Amino acid sequence: MAKGKGKRKIGAGDVASNRYASHRYELIERLECGIVLEGTEVKALRSSGAQLKDGYAAISGGELWLHSIHIPTYAPASRENHDPERPRKLLLHRRELDRIAARASERGLTLVPTRIYFAGPHAKAEIALARGKDLYDKRQSLREKDTKRDIERGIREARR
Repeated sequence: MAKGKGKRKIGAGDVASNRYASHRYELIERLECGIVLEGTEVKALRSSGAQLKDGYAAISGGELWLHSIHIPTYAPASRENHDPERPRKLLLHRRELDRIAARASERGLTLVPTRIYFAGPHAKAEIALARGKDLYDKRQSLREKDTKRDIERGIREARR
């Protein structure tokens, strides 16, 4: 029986990951941030995860904010639930924030969330400084991935 093409697994310890970000963007630098969450958001992250695909980070008022991230509501907390689409504040040291703000202000660079995970009891987000890829770059990266896969397949067949 052939393997099914079901949903791919996310990394160990990850709550949510944005695998499509590496296809759409050239990831230049990655940075770990804390996330300010409400109580029901933490429980919802632990139980059902989050949606990062259309998310982005922006600096406003000297603070880093995470926008368009969907954390589903927590069903047992019917009345005191959180807003699934609200902007969430990210926690960084001032020096890191100033450095990333200077880099992000360059033309063509943006801040993209790549994953959300728990480090002990604390929720963390990995933010990447990224530059958008052109269609040519996307085709080239797909071509490189295919050739790498063919080479590995050939090596595997030769070992049999």
